[in-house]
Amino acid sequence: EVQKHSVHTLVFRSLKRTHDMFVADNAKPIPLDEESHKVKMAVKLRTEYGSVLHMPTLKENLREKGGPNTGDPYGHKQFSGNQGQEVEYLITGTHPYPPGPGVALTADTKVQRMPSESAAQSLAVALPASQSRLDANRTAAGVGEIYRHAGISERSQPPGMSVAMVEAGGNKNSALMAKKAPTMPKPQWHPPWKLYRVISGHLGWVRCIAVEPGNQWFVTGSADRTIKIWDLASGKLKLSLTGHISTVRGVIVSARSPYLFSCGEDKQVKCWDLEYNKVIRHYHGHLSAVYGLDLHPTIDVLATCSRDSTARIWDVRTKASVHTLSGHTNAVATVKCQAAEPQIITGSHDTTIRLWDLVAGKTRVTLTNHKKSVRAVVLHPRQYTFASGSPDNIKQWKFPDGNFIQNLSGHNAIINTLAVNSDGVLVSGADNGTMHLWDWRTGYNFQRVHAAVQPGSLDSESGIFACVFDQSESRLLTAEADKTIKVYKEDDTATEETHPVSWKPEIIKRKRF
Repeated sequence: EVQKHSVHTLVFRSLKRTHDMFVADNAKPIPLDEESHKVKMAVKLRTEYGSVLHMPTLKENLREKGGPNTGDPYGHKQFSGNQGQEVEYLITGTHPYPPGPGVALTADTKVQRMPSESAAQSLAVALPASQSRLDANRTAAGVGEIYRHAGISERSQPPGMSVAMVEAGGNKNSALMAKKAPTMPKPQWHPPWKLYRVISGHLGWVRCIAVEPGNQWFVTGSADRTIKIWDLASGKLKLSLTGHISTVRGVIVSARSPYLFSCGEDKQVKCWDLEYNKVIRHYHGHLSAVYGLDLHPTIDVLATCSRDSTARIWDVRTKASVHTLSGHTNAVATVKCQAAEPQIITGSHDTTIRLWDLVAGKTRVTLTNHKKSVRAVVLHPRQYTFASGSPDNIKQWKFPDGNFIQNLSGHNAIINTLAVNSDGVLVSGADNGTMHLWDWRTGYNFQRVHAAVQPGSLDSESGIFACVFDQSESRLLTAEADKTIKVYKEDDTATEETHPVSWKPEIIKRKRF
């Protein structure tokens, strides 16, 4: 039973709610408290410059500020030993001859002994600085400048003071200066890419694509359970291979032997001999659909990844499972191999990327920055870097430890595939049929493509499952949901004048996660 209240009570409650809503000035900044600001700045000064606050100020600074008696607003004691006279820099040395030109031999400089560790670190010779150097340092001398311009006696040096700490403060007022926001550098100009051929022949979604090392032909795998080999120059079908009993999800051609490797949702990994066009090896072990595979560039090793949350390393010749790389908690969508450490990289639907130690068969690094499934990973052909694609962002990373470089934001879709060439063109293909082209170095999105679906297909059947550059990197091939393979090439007629970079040096908002 609903409790009835008087009109007075209801109005009062409504007023109270309104009052509570508007009384709090949550968005207003808190006014600056002078006292706490003073304390904060004093702490900063002591932390950064504590080791040199007792030292003489540079003569040039004193002349500007009107003498050595200028007060310190933060209550630090000024060096008062030289008040009323010009600041003389004390020079100590360990040799019987003067430690620098124009320095007279005194009782101090004639002392010859092995310096202590702290003395050796604090040893500095003051030479007359050029006028330009003094002008440059006139505004405010950092710790590094003070140590370089002033000779410090062994007694005046705090014990345990290391050179590293001295140099750390060398940047002028580094703790007190506002840092300038990073801006995007001007991206390199890339010609736009245009569609110039559509190849049809498959009867299902084209799920994977690979170009052979000789650049004569390429191979595709499809949901129609076939593998087709096409002539790259003409786009004509050369051969169809049947044998998988479910969707073919990955194909790759070996550069070391005349073999083609394929994997599919039937849990099978097959090795095809292209001299006989027959399967010569099966690699058994995955417990569910195999989503991707890659060949190691220098040793006869095959890596596969599966919906069973593992990646497996196979000896190509003996068919033995060398390692089962377990650690992911959901399907592993992509796997990549490289000759340098880490030799195996996997991306998973558990949102993580793992870098693996191939010898030990264990994870080296786990990258947890992505918030959604990582379906694509691509390695840069020249730099020691890689990129990963997820619906939240495309992220770039540095090997070997997976240090974050930058985000490439704007492709707001499920990213199925990434490809990059030596010119620094990164391509991301998405589930909704859109393809974005990026400048690798700056992360600038210089082109967006959404090709029309094949006539007779539904608009919803526009999706890019895989993309790859050919060996000359002049053509881009995409495997799509409208059962076609589309071939793109650079527009030869385009120039920087006809297609200028619409770029502004905007402030980068670099999300770390």
